[in-house]
Parts: sequence; structure tokens; C-alpha cells
Amino acid sequence: MLDSKIFKSINEIPNSYWDSLDCCTNIYYSPEFLSAFELSNPDIEFNYIFILKDNEAVAFANTQIVTIGIETITKNIRMSSTLRRIINNLFCNSHLRVLFCGNVFLSGEYGTFLKKGEDKIETFKAIANGVKKFYKNSKRLHTIFIKDFENESLYITDHLKSYDYASMQVESNMIIYLKPEWDSFETYKNALKSKYRVKANRADKKSEALEVKMFTVEDINKYKSELQALYQNTIDNADFNAQILNLDTYIHLKSTFKDKFIVRGYFLDSKLVGFLSAMQNQTHLDAHFIGIDYSKNKEFAIYPRILNDYVRLGISTKSDQINLGRTASEIKSTLGAIPKSLTCYCRHKWYLPNQILKPFIKNVQIKSFKQHQPFK
Repeated sequence: MLDSKIFKSINEIPNSYWDSLDCCTNIYYSPEFLSAFELSNPDIEFNYIFILKDNEAVAFANTQIVTIGIETITKNIRMSSTLRRIINNLFCNSHLRVLFCGNVFLSGEYGTFLKKGEDKIETFKAIANGVKKFYKNSKRLHTIFIKDFENESLYITDHLKSYDYASMQVESNMIIYLKPEWDSFETYKNALKSKYRVKANRADKKSEALEVKMFTVEDINKYKSELQALYQNTIDNADFNAQILNLDTYIHLKSTFKDKFIVRGYFLDSKLVGFLSAMQNQTHLDAHFIGIDYSKNKEFAIYPRILNDYVRLGISTKSDQINLGRTASEIKSTLGAIPKSLTCYCRHKWYLPNQILKPFIKNVQIKSFKQHQPFK
């Protein structure tokens, strides 16, 4: 018998559950990582669903309830103006209370964990039942969104369709797979075709005026308001963003994970004009949020320089892959990133609105882009 138990805070979860799951070697499932987000983002309701067998934890799901304006969703999805108006009217042009299963601040398969050796399908169904029990008892909740699953997991996660979810492809993660012989940025560039090597060199040349600084906890605290403003710039330029991260989160992450969590600031004439952030998770380097002063971006190639520096960081940390995340897929592909498909599942809490929503979800199309082949 599999049962579910829900906790409203990381501090309520018994240590024995984490020990039983043996999931904490992956930073994104560790209580220390999850706690940083919970402590710093009080406007979000965090919940943690554990699946128990004989009182031992065998699975885990990380959830957040956030509020999103319906127009924020529909304005950036390719559809007819008539369909957009119908959807907006269906939800009364109001705000939606959305239950996300998966970390709303991460792009990738970091929302559910199944213990090794357990029946994956039955355990995942128990998570689906746990999520159902949770949203049935949650007031003022409209939509449930379960994210982000790679193709290899779909034989498990497609069972959500029997729970009346519709599946949808979302923008892919862009991954650079690093070769062992790339022991420096120079050897990496030597593997590029000429025009892409020129492009990478041009970004470094145009950004020479930038002073680059690796941030400590004290630096993040000192420049927190500037970091938040630069991050807001990127959010305002993004097609869609479910929630704005309070960068107090970064203070907690840097304090806890030290060199594994990287924040790098870019200064022009002593003014912060950009930053990158990244997490070293085992052998992977994962890009997190960035921030850019777009008034200086074209002249000083801040964003292309940030992308170059993600490659440098991946090489210097001896990572075997760099996850550059979603968005700006074409420019990322010029560095050698290739897409890794991700699938999400969505349903309305109530039956009748869900029957209207499902065809809409099934017809959502992700943006196409030109995939470059930069390597020789």
C-alpha cells in the first residue's frame, strides 16, 4: 500500500525520509536547496508530497502554488485572436492560482523523485494520487501544471493522461556536451568552424571593457537591489515567466553551497551592468538566471559574453555538460548547444473547464528556431 503525506515546510520533514530516498546527492532534491527558495519567497505557497510504503519514503514531489494573470499566459502562446479571447473570457480575464509540481524556478526534471528499486509506474501513479488529493482539498485553485519531463520518462509520466491531464511540449533545454579534450576555452574554440570561432572571439573583444567579478555572499548582499533590477530586465524581455524570484534566495544558496553556486557580476565604469548565475550539480553545470542592462548590451556584447563565460565555467569545473536552459535557443546553438525536449502536463481543477482547456493545451506549439551546427 502506498500512501501520501504532505508537508508545508522543509523543517517539518523527518530526516529519515531524505535518508530513505537517498536523493540528496542531487542538489536540487536536497532540503538545503529547497529551503533557500522557501525562506526567500514568502508570496509562494510551498508544499512537499512524500509517498510512503510501510512508513518509509519511496517518492517525493516538490510543489508551489503561484498566482499568474491569464493574459500573461495567452499573450505569448501562438493562437488565433478569437481563441485567445475565448480563453481569457473563460477565466474572466482574472488571475489564476496554479499548482506547479516541479520547481517553478528551474528548467528540467527536478520536480519528482522515485526511489531506486521501486516500481516506477506504480510509484508515479501514487504521486499523481497525492497531487489529486492535495488539489481537491485546496481552495481557490484553478489549474495544475506538472513539469518538466524528458522523453525517456514519458512511458511513466504519460499515465497522467488517465488522470485527465493534457500533455504539451515546452521549449527545450539547450545542452552543450563538453568533450574531455576541451581543457580550456581555446581548445573548445579550436573545435568550432571558422565563422563560429569568429563570433565567439567578437563577443570577447566587444566586452573587453567589462570588469568581471566572482561574487561572494557579501557581494550578493551589497548589490542585491542592482541584481534584482537587472534580473527584472530579463523577465520583462522574456516571452513567459511564471514567477519572479526574490534574489535573497541567492544569498542562502551561496551561503550553503559555497563554490558550487556561482554568481558572476559584469561592471562597466564601476556600475553593475550584468550578471550570470549557475549551479554545479555533480558533473553538470546548470545556468540559472541572468540579468542584463539592455541599453549597454549591443555595444558591449554582455549577453554573448555571458554565454562564452558559461562555457568557460563548464570547462573550469570539469563538467561533462552545460545546461543553458530555455529561451534564446538559436544563439545558444551557435555555441554548440543542442535541444533536449521537455514535456509538461496540465489540467483544470474542475471537470467541465478542463474539457474546454484540454484541446487548447494539446494545440500549443513551441517556437521553432534555426539549429546551428558549429563544430567542425
